[in-house]
Amino acid sequence: MRAAGEVVLNCQRVLRKTSSNVVGEVLRHQGTFYQWNHYPKGDAIDWETQSQYYYHSHPEAERPGEHGHFHTFLRYDGMPDGVEPVPVDPPQKANSARIGAHIAAVCCDRKGYATKLFTTNRWVTDETWYPAADMIRMIERFEIDHTFPSWATNVWLTHLMRLFDPQIRYLLERRDEAVAAWQGRYPDRDVFEDRDLEVTSELDIDVEAQMAVLRDA
Repeated sequence: MRAAGEVVLNCQRVLRKTSSNVVGEVLRHQGTFYQWNHYPKGDAIDWETQSQYYYHSHPEAERPGEHGHFHTFLRYDGMPDGVEPVPVDPPQKANSARIGAHIAAVCCDRKGYATKLFTTNRWVTDETWYPAADMIRMIERFEIDHTFPSWATNVWLTHLMRLFDPQIRYLLERRDEAVAAWQGRYPDRDVFEDRDLEVTSELDIDVEAQMAVLRDA
């Protein structure tokens, strides 16, 4: 984790030298920035690792203080052996559709620094839903190992997920608890498609604070 954090800090350092940041790198050469659109266009996908992400933003009133966030995924062909989607009605079609699983979202402020992690209900990203125990096995497999749309952003995001591995594990477990509690409260609803349940867990993060703890350990 500490080594991953050093990489994150180094990416931020190098980008600051040209007055850039990880968000600016993703938006560069993408034309006019529109809320809700995916950036880069078509998403960033590493076909070797089957990792995927996109960046987008919501209206300011919905997420105050946030510029936008990265949604991170692992696609079906990159998943570890033995994982199984949660049985739902109608059944999820992970094998045929090659639909990915959403690991976590990384919020960034207007300076391009990570400020929060959160998880979402299934309908938000149209993912295939796997239990937290399976999702936790996917965290370390997330890696974008190429230069599109930005080598620095790809390296930064890959290692940020490793730096905050314990927090992401925690959030995935809380995600499942939130969904179970919601289902218990509203048994007649399809919990995974319920628009009243969007964010299932969230946690503020601070790269510098995390590194201070790791360096003192």
